[in-house]
Amino acid sequence: MSLNPPLRDWQGRRVWLVGASSGIGQAMASALHARGAQVVVSARSPLALQAFADAHPGSRALPLDITVQAQVDAAAAQVLAAGPLDLVCVCAGTYRPMRATDIDLPAMLQHTQVNYTGALSVLHAVLPAMVASAQCGRPGHVSLISSVAGFRGLPRSLAYGPTKAALINLCEALYLDLHDLGMGVSVINPGFVATPLTQGNEFAMPALISPEQAAAAILQGWARGDFDIHFPKRFTRVMKLLRLLPYRWYFPLVRRFTGL
Repeated sequence: MSLNPPLRDWQGRRVWLVGASSGIGQAMASALHARGAQVVVSARSPLALQAFADAHPGSRALPLDITVQAQVDAAAAQVLAAGPLDLVCVCAGTYRPMRATDIDLPAMLQHTQVNYTGALSVLHAVLPAMVASAQCGRPGHVSLISSVAGFRGLPRSLAYGPTKAALINLCEALYLDLHDLGMGVSVINPGFVATPLTQGNEFAMPALISPEQAAAAILQGWARGDFDIHFPKRFTRVMKLLRLLPYRWYFPLVRRFTGL
């Protein structure tokens, strides 16, 4: 049973991807452009965004810093001035491994500002217009990229994991509020993807996939009308099982498998 209206035909659909200068966001932008979507890409890197726009005729680059509300609002106003949004996807994120024995408050707050508060800024800027559009018969879709690191606490995830857990909870609340308007809401929970954020990891990343494979899985999830889009399944299903374990089993298993 589909929890969302399936998104299969992208021809002419208006899409805003925030955090699309590299990694999963850029791969999604390329895939959606190839399917006929009118893509707007945003991130902090104007050169990378313009390079994308030059290589994908008809797309548009709108640089912004997701932690600056005024920049998000200004970019959203430009996007919405061109017409209703069919999809907004927040892909922006930051990641730094951290343990409680090496706690760094400024770094933790930066994770919150980019990964969670940044998503709230985008939602604040576009939701009123998207709700109004839905009430007029053109419902859109809201999608946020979280992570399997948000399922449960993990070693070295002191700064990153809580922000991703917050995004999962946020999407659940959004779904309950927006579903009756006909709008779609999805949370994207990737495993390990080869992106600039993960290239600094000093451990073997199980079931590592490319950004292009991640983008394909996301589009498949939207086409099925999924709420929880997670991949690669051979890894994320194990993480979902761990989510169900009582703490007396979960903690020893995580320590055993991670060695941390």
